[in-house]
Amino acid sequence: MRPRLLPAALVAVTALLAVKLQGILSPPAGGPQGLALVAPAQASSHAPPAKASTPAAAPAPPPQARPPEPPSAEQQAERALLEGLRARRSELEAREQALAARELLAAATEKRLGQRIEELAALQQRLQAFDRTLGEREEAGWRQMVKLYEGMRPRDAAAIFDDLEMPVLLQILDRMGERKAAPVLGAMKPERARTITSELARLRARPVD
Repeated sequence: MRPRLLPAALVAVTALLAVKLQGILSPPAGGPQGLALVAPAQASSHAPPAKASTPAAAPAPPPQARPPEPPSAEQQAERALLEGLRARRSELEAREQALAARELLAAATEKRLGQRIEELAALQQRLQAFDRTLGEREEAGWRQMVKLYEGMRPRDAAAIFDDLEMPVLLQILDRMGERKAAPVLGAMKPERARTITSELARLRARPVD
């Protein structure tokens, strides 16, 4: 009998412990939810009233800048001196630039004048050479004409000389030899011979260029 009672007693004890444990663990009526509902209500009843929202404060105006102080007499004098020095420097630079421009212009003018002088000198040389050539040709023509009249008989030459223009006749007689010219002058008209003799003397009295 005792061995059978032991298991039954263990089952009864186990059941009793389970019931007690369930009673301990199970919440009371209303449980946590009820507690949760009561706590906010109590908190709301004891909370202080909310303050009305205050408007934002206007920003403070910026500090006013102080007006600049007028320059002192020393500063004004220094500024005037600096301005005078700047003006003087500008004037000197302008004069220097003008002087440099004049020097350049003078150099260019001198160069052009030098070139012009060289051109004129070359032209003069060409003209002198041309004059010499022309004079030589002219002299050759006169010599040929003189030779022609010297080969003629004095009477025939005198007949031509009586009607020949004075400048041409002077050039011919001036180049003729005295021995050839004397017979021709003797055969000419007396008045014509006297005139040509006077003009020929005046021509030979002129200074040679």
